[in-house]
Amino acid sequence: MKKIILIAALVLGAAVAATAQPKAVGLRLGWSVEASYQHNINGADFIEANLGTFGYAGLDISSTYNFMIAQPAWTDRGEWGFYAGPGLALGFFHGTSIALQGQVGLEYTFWFPLQLAIDLKPQIGVWLWDGGAGFWRPGLYGFAPTLAVRYRF
Repeated sequence: MKKIILIAALVLGAAVAATAQPKAVGLRLGWSVEASYQHNINGADFIEANLGTFGYAGLDISSTYNFMIAQPAWTDRGEWGFYAGPGLALGFFHGTSIALQGQVGLEYTFWFPLQLAIDLKPQIGVWLWDGGAGFWRPGLYGFAPTLAVRYRF
């Protein structure tokens, strides 16, 4: 009985801690369109998960762990943040792509629940298809700037 109460308390504590962290949900628009979700993990650091098209043709699933490098106080209202981090991506377009990715960006969170960000997210990896494998060149299009618009809660 004590073990059950202890496990229930741990699960409840983890659920409360997870819901207390800031989150954001929205869209990333650029060379592709992606649904985007952010979840703060360690202070200002956050995990970002994206699901969308890759060049408006295939499907791309990616996740990055972003470190908040700086939060300059450029304005009296709202928050600025400069972030960067590594991640992984899995894509499906006439085959499968597996890639490492990096993300670097600048975001502004307004004093109301709106967040705007501009970032780069290139991918370097391999492409597997029926005929063999090769370098995933379309991942380098991630060097094109992307605008993210998110609702922060």
